[in-house]
Amino acid sequence: MADTADITVFLESARNGDRAALDHVLSTLYQELHTMARRQLSGQHGYTLDATALVHESYLKLIGSNGNARFDDRAHFFAYAASSMRSVVVDYARNRLARKRGGDLKRVAEIPEDVEGPLRLDEDTLALNDALDKLAAADERLAQVVEMRYFAGLSELEIAELLQRSERSIRRDWQKARLFLLSAMQED
Repeated sequence: MADTADITVFLESARNGDRAALDHVLSTLYQELHTMARRQLSGQHGYTLDATALVHESYLKLIGSNGNARFDDRAHFFAYAASSMRSVVVDYARNRLARKRGGDLKRVAEIPEDVEGPLRLDEDTLALNDALDKLAAADERLAQVVEMRYFAGLSELEIAELLQRSERSIRRDWQKARLFLLSAMQED
């Protein structure tokens, strides 16, 4: 990962309205985002969503339509990047399945156990997205851990470093979140 101190300095400048600093942060972290996206989409064949498209779509969401994106620190940037990647993947899966089934989306009560594997661009992603919205309403911190772990592909250690918490705490959050998500997905 890029040097945290440098990124924090540039993020501070960007927060103060320096568009060049924001551009520098995004270009510096682009490769990290691309690596995350490539890892999350590995093994996906026959889909039009590739790592570059995912990063570019996420980038557009990151900077916003008016270009006034503000990030407090590196953790905030990656949390927002994970959320943006989630949004792009869910939109892609929703559109793909709507075309495939003529708009009839079948819900499946399953949560992937292997987050090290590629993202699934199917009904499970849509069901997970709906359950994740419910989790965010109940506990925003747990939802953030899921986004960073599942959609951005960050390890528990990486999330712990970004959020300045212990790896054990993140592991417990991940376990609690998975239980909540599974329960929410089975209700639907």
